[in-house]
Amino acid sequence: MKLFAVLLLVLGSNVELRAQGCVAIRTVGGLNTMEHSMMHGMMHDSNVSKMAEPKWELNISGRYFKSYKHFNGTDEQTQRVDEQTDVRNFSRTLDISLLRKVNEKWSIGFDLPLVYNERSSLYEHVGSAIGNPRFSTFSQGIGDIRIAAYKWLIAPRIGAKGNLLAGIGLKMPTGNFKSEDIFHYKLGSSILTRKGPVDQSIQPGDGGWGMTIELNAFRQLNNSLSTYGNVYYLINPKGNNGVSTARGGIASASAIKYTSDVMSVPDQYLLRAGTNFTTNNFTLSLGVRYECIPAKDIIGDNTGFRRPGNVLALEPGANYNYKKFNFYLYAPIAIRRERPQSYPDILKTNDTNVFSRGDAAFADYSISLGFGYKF
Repeated sequence: MKLFAVLLLVLGSNVELRAQGCVAIRTVGGLNTMEHSMMHGMMHDSNVSKMAEPKWELNISGRYFKSYKHFNGTDEQTQRVDEQTDVRNFSRTLDISLLRKVNEKWSIGFDLPLVYNERSSLYEHVGSAIGNPRFSTFSQGIGDIRIAAYKWLIAPRIGAKGNLLAGIGLKMPTGNFKSEDIFHYKLGSSILTRKGPVDQSIQPGDGGWGMTIELNAFRQLNNSLSTYGNVYYLINPKGNNGVSTARGGIASASAIKYTSDVMSVPDQYLLRAGTNFTTNNFTLSLGVRYECIPAKDIIGDNTGFRRPGNVLALEPGANYNYKKFNFYLYAPIAIRRERPQSYPDILKTNDTNVFSRGDAAFADYSISLGFGYKF
């Protein structure tokens, strides 16, 4: 079989799959690093019958981004960077995924995300006044583990020129959703400290059980060109996890009234589509990527603090195959970012008849780098 690398979802994360930044789209179960490897396994085996043999596939991938540009709706608040009052999130994620091919059509995947996050701000500490000192909070550890089952809807020996891969998974609340660090605050002329939960955007986990549904497709056009598409949705039925958003302080009456005094457990979804060009063992890809935390979930209530948001990105990528190894690099570049109204924003707007909408910080780009190994 000729070589056609079809590049599926590689971490967007999380999860996490994450619009990047204050919008807490976190890495959840590798965001389909397994499918990426599975597609390559099918496309690269010269003997298709080998697909019926059980095989292990290991994927290790890392993702990094820095968010700092604030948006309210689709309007960028450029003064935040100019005045250096912007919130800066630094996200580093390592995903370790293991896939077991059960037979020609079925596979089972397991993913372990490891995270290290930093959040630098003024407003969470001594206030956003220009000239105030900047402080950072940190979180690290295991994220939310995911297990999933995948099925080729067409037998690979028949669907070598085009196929659909469906998946359903379970996201477990293994990540710490109560991670705490030290916050600074002013009392008179003194700066004191207190311990409290870090911001939702850097919590390693969300505290809820979830179900993932996904569909991945590819189509070979000719000897060099192929297309791909991915749909991923994480259903989080739990409304909120009860963790305070007051950073060790006391929640305001307004926050309690509009439910933003505790952290929500939001849904998240991702869409991708693009084209691959292959020559020898190299594949270059170009596509579009849309990541979203919706303001309302499809199951369960919408209470709690969340920063809904979405990012439309142009996603270039590169892939190289060498024997049993598969190396890949993706760098989605944001072309549109939006922070819509959250559920608490809507409650407040309806209650006061004054439009309310918070902001969120987004990244300009993210970098995902990884490799797969078949054994």
